[in-house]
Amino acid sequence: MMFSEILSKYVNLREEQLNQFQKFYELVIDWNTKINLTAITDEKEFAIKHVMDSLKLWNEEKFAGVKKILDVGTGAGFPAIPIKIFKPNVEIFLLDSLSKRVEFLKKVVAELNLQKVTCIHGRAEDLARENNFRESFDLVTARAVAKLNIISEYCLPFVKIGGTFAALKGKQFLEEVAEAENAVKILGGGKIICAEKTLPEIPDNRAVIYIEKKKSTPKKFPRKAGTPSKNPLL
Repeated sequence: MMFSEILSKYVNLREEQLNQFQKFYELVIDWNTKINLTAITDEKEFAIKHVMDSLKLWNEEKFAGVKKILDVGTGAGFPAIPIKIFKPNVEIFLLDSLSKRVEFLKKVVAELNLQKVTCIHGRAEDLARENNFRESFDLVTARAVAKLNIISEYCLPFVKIGGTFAALKGKQFLEEVAEAENAVKILGGGKIICAEKTLPEIPDNRAVIYIEKKKSTPKKFPRKAGTPSKNPLL
């Protein structure tokens, strides 16, 4: 059974979208022999743990007006590539610090004929200081990058006031939220909303953490490269 046929069991997609997901899966598996993109290569696991997990981040009501999205530490393109295939009209920016992964992402964009996608090689700590990126995104996403108090420092400076930072988190999400509350406040974030999610045939608990940007992030954040992970805000 093809990957797209497996995926179609879990989500309702057009034929064009299924073809794009099929090609995306094939590209990940091919490039995975050259660079480390994922430990999950089985079609069913990939469909559930990567694609469906990424799509769980999207909230139709909350993101009705979202036009511009930045995915920080995107890696193999999760969650942004599945979101782009699912919602082709949004503009996506993919940020990763490893040039080979960015090369892979450019290949994906070309092969899937994705429009309004920009692949950026760089670090969030540096890019967030550029005027055309700082506080200019409706939605900033992150998946499996770092603990919430750390990743908030990377991501919230990019979110415009009134926009949202959304992080996909595993079973320890409540502990991470409790630890990050003060950091989020310092960085200009408002209420932290935990939306628990379930995946098909997966028993463990996970959640999408939504943080609304309430006020501008102080200019000193994010701190220089390496500092947020070595000395996280508490």
